[in-house]
Amino acid sequence: MLSPENSADALNKESRTDTVNLNDNDNDNDIRIEISDAISEKDKVKFTVYTKITSPIFQESEFSVTRLHEEFIWLHDRCNENEEYAGLIIPPAPPRPEFDSSRSKLQKLGDSEASLTREEYEKTKQELEAEYLAMFKKTVSMHEVFLQRLAAHPILHNDNNFRIFLEYKEDLSVRGKNTKEQISGFFKTLTKTADEVFLANQKESDEFFEQQKQFLLTYNTKIKDTTTAADKVTRTQKTATDTYIKLSIWLNTLSRSDKTELSKYFLVMADFFENVRKPELRIRSDIDLKLSDILKYYMRDTKAALDLMYRRSRCLADFDAANKNLDRARQKNKDIQQTEIIQQNIKIKFETVSEKAKDELNNFKNRRVQMFRKNLIELTELQIKHTKSQIQMIKSALQQYETISS
Repeated sequence: MLSPENSADALNKESRTDTVNLNDNDNDNDIRIEISDAISEKDKVKFTVYTKITSPIFQESEFSVTRLHEEFIWLHDRCNENEEYAGLIIPPAPPRPEFDSSRSKLQKLGDSEASLTREEYEKTKQELEAEYLAMFKKTVSMHEVFLQRLAAHPILHNDNNFRIFLEYKEDLSVRGKNTKEQISGFFKTLTKTADEVFLANQKESDEFFEQQKQFLLTYNTKIKDTTTAADKVTRTQKTATDTYIKLSIWLNTLSRSDKTELSKYFLVMADFFENVRKPELRIRSDIDLKLSDILKYYMRDTKAALDLMYRRSRCLADFDAANKNLDRARQKNKDIQQTEIIQQNIKIKFETVSEKAKDELNNFKNRRVQMFRKNLIELTELQIKHTKSQIQMIKSALQQYETISS
């Protein structure tokens, strides 16, 4: 059992069969990437990235490297800051591994071991270790998805930094941002936010982009609300399964202490709550994987699409300003040629960004619809399966009651 109490935890691909595939498409690609295993230490996670490739830009056809989370963020930032990719939706960076909560819960469980029965302690520990393992698997999956999205993209898969990330055997020497850089990033974010407010009322002549902007703004709000609701469902189910543990233990205790015929009924009910707890855990896990995870992913992906819209709006504002500057230069009959060159360069940039953005937003729509449809169908099928199992458990408990009563 994988436990945060260990100094290092390993996860290999055989134990990670249920991951969320969020690639741009399922077509054959000359770059195949998977995180074959990962090791979680107290303050970091080491991912082993395995790549199989036929592209001539790489020196070998198969290779693997060890990467930290900070190096994934470095790769994302390099793509996000590249002016050549201004018209692209940059795949969202994988979330930072957060295992402190699970470690804290296990620590608290250890501190309260003396006040719990052995049975209650073992079952609660199993629950927390399963929760930690699920979180670890999802963390690995999201880091893998980020790389697979880059590999599947017709432009980003040729990025030089991406090639270095996959192929360079040594440490990339990526460090976290120091205080000065964090403050600079904070003010950069404030500037961008203020610029977004300024551009919010920008007149858009292209109906396609106007519709996309309004849709993305509304969709972003809706998907946040839905994600919150889905998380509430899984938290409620967690509370229910925790209650099942206590009910099973208490009923078992009653069955041993009661000297009447009721002890048999208590024992049946104790077994029922223990048995029904397991499919309830699987239901919670399925909702978390097939619904909550994909909602959280597309919440980040929608933000990436909105960032694309912002970059295009900034290009449009620059283009409008360049046109006004050219008109003024012509009126004054001064610096016309230089101003025309600047205006033409900005025009080319704006048109290039717009052309790429249309393709990206259409792909975003297709990818989103296909993935939600796939996951919701799978979730429904799993829910039906688990519900049938629970119905059988209820029937079995009722039959046992009838046997005892006869």
